[in-house]
Amino acid sequence: MTTDRRRFLKGAGLAAAAAGVPLPASENADLDRLCGRYQWLVGDHHTHSQYSYDAMYRIEQIARGGRAHGADWIVFTDHGHAEHEQVSVEPTEADFRAARRKYPDLLLWHGMEWNVPGAEHATVFFQAGDRQAAKLREFERAFDWRLTNSEASSPANEALALRALRWLAEEERARRIHAPVVLVNHPLRNGRVAPHELRAYRDAAPGIVIGMEGAPGAQADGFPKPLGNGGARGGYANGPGPNSWPGFPAEAYRTFGGWDWATAKVGGLWDSLLAEGKPWWITTNSDSHYNRGDTLVRPDVPGDWYDTHGKFPDPIDTGSPQLLAPYADFYPAEFSRTYVGVTRRSLDGVLEGLRAGRIWLTHGGLAQDLQVGAYGGGSSATLGGRLRVRRGSDVTLVVSARLASRPNGGGTIPRLARLDVVAGPVTGPVADPDAMTAPGTRVVESFEPQWTPGRQVVFRHTFRNVRSPFYARVRGTNGDSEPTPDVIGQANPFEALWLYANPIFVDVC
Repeated sequence: MTTDRRRFLKGAGLAAAAAGVPLPASENADLDRLCGRYQWLVGDHHTHSQYSYDAMYRIEQIARGGRAHGADWIVFTDHGHAEHEQVSVEPTEADFRAARRKYPDLLLWHGMEWNVPGAEHATVFFQAGDRQAAKLREFERAFDWRLTNSEASSPANEALALRALRWLAEEERARRIHAPVVLVNHPLRNGRVAPHELRAYRDAAPGIVIGMEGAPGAQADGFPKPLGNGGARGGYANGPGPNSWPGFPAEAYRTFGGWDWATAKVGGLWDSLLAEGKPWWITTNSDSHYNRGDTLVRPDVPGDWYDTHGKFPDPIDTGSPQLLAPYADFYPAEFSRTYVGVTRRSLDGVLEGLRAGRIWLTHGGLAQDLQVGAYGGGSSATLGGRLRVRRGSDVTLVVSARLASRPNGGGTIPRLARLDVVAGPVTGPVADPDAMTAPGTRVVESFEPQWTPGRQVVFRHTFRNVRSPFYARVRGTNGDSEPTPDVIGQANPFEALWLYANPIFVDVC
């Protein structure tokens, strides 16, 4: 461990033990008890169908493709749009119910991608039984910026977004909808969601606005393409626009190993939110519109077809894999996988796990399984949980990963080269709501698993003589450095792979 890291830990009251070591199998018997006996379900909360103005798939095709790649749960989230609100909601609901009947083993939601007033996009989903379509339409009509002329960044439009979130909370209290969830999508793709907006969303509807995409979909957009006309992973090839928050640096508009700068930068925006001690979880997903290598194409139609019909014709099969733009996406669970720890395989089970933060994420099959737990003072906690200990206690973090044993979509078995423990002090609410740094957060330990396909590796790290509250989170990579900016047009997503886990908080009394 470096002198700088030891100095940080001592100053933060997190003096670390000696370097973590792999645990023999005999010492791993209590891992399930420590981390909880959860079933980990793979899912995707951000997909698009022929009912979006920029996509093509039938609802059933998204479900089938996700199921083929191992998805357990999927949310259908077509874009808010005037024609969508007018004519698409009920047909989508009918197709959604048909997909549920055809694939009873899948947990499916009919949600939407909300154009957030004064900002960009977010996933919104909930359950409303026979009123699902009506409630989605009611929300879209009242609060989507495409229907309310509220796209511009302004205090009035930001206030409308908060009213929308309070509407969801009130609808839940009145039992007109059940278990609404909001996740901010591709937060820094266009720099349009300021740090103060993220905090305001979270605080306006705690337990409903649960976090953001730590990594965007459209990861295949970074593949090199002929004539140098390649895109960027997640579509992150932009710069500041008229509605962008001016405080973001130029690097914030790029992905780092496929991950949003807000997540990838240690001590950055995500850590500044966690350092307040409040839940703010990350996810990843496909953002499926057109999936790379698919043989399906959208039929040629007049340019105003969607504006007239609110839906595109069913795609047709050419028999030829499509690799050029706009085929920038993967199917649900094909590349980006969000694992949620559940106590029961059901819609409510997934919702409970999401809200609790029992979530870890991986790209390209970098690991087959990940468990993270912490114990001290006679109690334990896992991802998203809180551990309460007396001042002066020791806290031990245990990390278990199952190494990949099968080739991913890139044709190779990915190698998990490093696992990092990231930790930082919890300092409470910020004075500046646009704060986006957490200076006390550091990588406090790194482990290098001995690589054998399919092997389980277990490590531990002990924080000695804990004096003040902190959080700890885990990330992993197939590389040997910090995340670096992806090069536009030259970013094969299978070459730079990362996994992330949501944090565990440690409270000190």
